Amino acid sequence: MGQPNSRTAAIREKANKRDGSAEALLADLLRDLFGIEARDLAINHDQYSLNSLNGFFEADGKPYFFKFHQEENEEEMSGEYYRADILAKAGLPVDQPIMMSTLPGEQILVYRRRTDPRFSDVLRALDELHDKEMASQAVDAERRLNEAVLSVYLKTLHPVTLEQVAKEPVHRLFYDRLVTAPDGTYPGGRLASFYVGKAFEFPGVTLSWDALSKARFVINGIEYRNTLGELFDAAHERLNPVRLADSGGVTAHGDAHNANVWFERQEGRASLSFFDPAFAGEHMPTLLAEVKTTFHNILAHPYWLYDPALAEQKFNATAKYENGRLFAGFDWTLSPVRAALLETKAEAMWKPLLAGLKQRDMLPSDWREVVRLGLFLCPTLVMNLRAGATSHNPTSSLIGLSVAMMVGSEPDDGADLVTRFLATIDPEG
Repeated sequence: MGQPNSRTAAIREKANKRDGSAEALLADLLRDLFGIEARDLAINHDQYSLNSLNGFFEADGKPYFFKFHQEENEEEMSGEYYRADILAKAGLPVDQPIMMSTLPGEQILVYRRRTDPRFSDVLRALDELHDKEMASQAVDAERRLNEAVLSVYLKTLHPVTLEQVAKEPVHRLFYDRLVTAPDGTYPGGRLASFYVGKAFEFPGVTLSWDALSKARFVINGIEYRNTLGELFDAAHERLNPVRLADSGGVTAHGDAHNANVWFERQEGRASLSFFDPAFAGEHMPTLLAEVKTTFHNILAHPYWLYDPALAEQKFNATAKYENGRLFAGFDWTLSPVRAALLETKAEAMWKPLLAGLKQRDMLPSDWREVVRLGLFLCPTLVMNLRAGATSHNPTSSLIGLSVAMMVGSEPDDGADLVTRFLATIDPEG
């Protein structure tokens, strides 16, 4: 990923070798940027670092935590990432970095090292343990965070211009991954490199991209209206920044998946706070602000996105292709704590947010499509879901692409997890 002149890209690439070369480059970067001598550098190799890198070091006898997010062509940007002060000024709970570089290709944040776990690690344990007391604390903390964030959204909600929307870095997580810069070629970007022209192996069948992209999915007996190809085309059309000013803008983190959230317990109560505001903005399209959190903190779990090998052990999956239809069957479902988080996200965030938009005549008539298409791009373009391309296997690939279809498309008939969620948050429901 990234161009040769991106130092963060070079560090991420070498980190996979685990031979000390990445640590050496990182020490040089920290020295050049901040004038510090980093010692005992340790890069975390965790499942949540899909497009980022983090870890620990010491300097002048003090412990630090570092993190950077690295995207394709980021060295063409000029200080658009890491506007941490935006969130703090708006009243959002955010951990402020001690050192920060926004130089293109050298963008990195350094924090004081905390002993608190990330919320992602707490929930990962709850997927397995089913500790009711801890789960209750976690869900309660999530509810209070959503209430605090919602308050900021409603306070900062305002009409936006196309120019303001176009400058928001959040598009790097959605539209920009569909196209190839600088010409905006479609299909391009990650869509082209991950999927177009490739073969897809599922349990029981292997399909070409041409066949898969045109297939109607039948998931656990429910047939879906759109194909993968149609959903990507629709996302390219509707999530174009020039189409996203119609729901106004808010001040938002934009990428607050739970690996970017600290979990702090005090006196039997937990609180949450953000860090790594790589895509923070003051004019973020309102309907995109909570999409990443909704998908990556809830629908990506348990296991299938971040622990594909474990998903293969835990879940049964079968696939069959007949007459242009892909029949996918599997026993994956949300864990109890994720189901509770989805309910909380609906009640404490999405429904009152949409109601606020409607009250101000800023709710597009096709809001469901915008939300669905944003959710659809979360799993498909955050990493390559094709079996064998990265860490995914035929089982996790089938589940992943099926979940992407479930969030992106309406069923032809009946209801599923996502249609029930959307019915719950409908301000007219």
